[in-house]
Amino acid sequence: MNKIKKCVIPRAWMWTRFLPATKALPKEMFPIIDKPVMQMLVEEAISAWCEEIIIVTWRSKRAIEDHFDSNFELEERLDKAWKFDYLKIVKWLNEMANIVYVRQPYPKGDWDAIFRTKNLIWDEPFLVLFWDDLIDNDISAATQLADAFYRKNSPIIATIPVKDEETKQYWIIESKDSNNKSFLVEKFLEKPKSTETSSRSWVIWKYILTPDIFDYLETAPTWKDWELRLADAFELMRKEKDIYWLNIDWTRFDTWSKIWFLKAVINYALKTDEIKDEFLEHLKEVVNLSLKK
Repeated sequence: MNKIKKCVIPRAWMWTRFLPATKALPKEMFPIIDKPVMQMLVEEAISAWCEEIIIVTWRSKRAIEDHFDSNFELEERLDKAWKFDYLKIVKWLNEMANIVYVRQPYPKGDWDAIFRTKNLIWDEPFLVLFWDDLIDNDISAATQLADAFYRKNSPIIATIPVKDEETKQYWIIESKDSNNKSFLVEKFLEKPKSTETSSRSWVIWKYILTPDIFDYLETAPTWKDWELRLADAFELMRKEKDIYWLNIDWTRFDTWSKIWFLKAVINYALKTDEIKDEFLEHLKEVVNLSLKK
């Protein structure tokens, strides 16, 4: 069985929810405390033993490339100031993995972005991480997926449970039980009502795929907006081979949403030894003042 050495992170489209901040700064470079979301995803891929990170980007995302590149002037300044801890962190950014970039010239959807990595993937299984989802857990979501893949030797899709009223917002998977929290996919449903399915397993943006996914992408239907959709390729694949899904152990934060981004910042702040005590005291003060109003 081939080991998973490559990770694809599609990051090619522009977001409007966080304007005006995203006019100049890519949303995935927003920091959770002092670490950009993109770096957290790269670290997650490394935790699953990936050695090569393929980031699909486009013309307004140069800050991502700069972040993982060397910065001689900064390194020299830190060295002369004897700030060796910071110097070690900065140097590690361009040594942590082999990071390559692929351009997506037009916003044709997530699977068009993935399809553009075909010549870099070749015949290897690969991890896919979208920037929206941060999973806070002792064992990363990518590692959980990799462990499941090595047991099943088949594509693995990460899921989390949702409430009844939330099914109409997400892609839902139906299946029969298997073992070790891994289940065989029987059907993909696009935003069903809670009365239309008994499943509450929502597909989040983390997968391990086999290279034959590119064959299904080539035959998947193109929508009227010229986008390729993930569920269409998955549904074609499911009819010919086994696909599994895995319920991830998690505390999940969707950084696509303003409120969830703030929740992520608070969560990680309360876990950061350097600031957690003072930050918690501030939160208590804010809550007490709010209750008095």
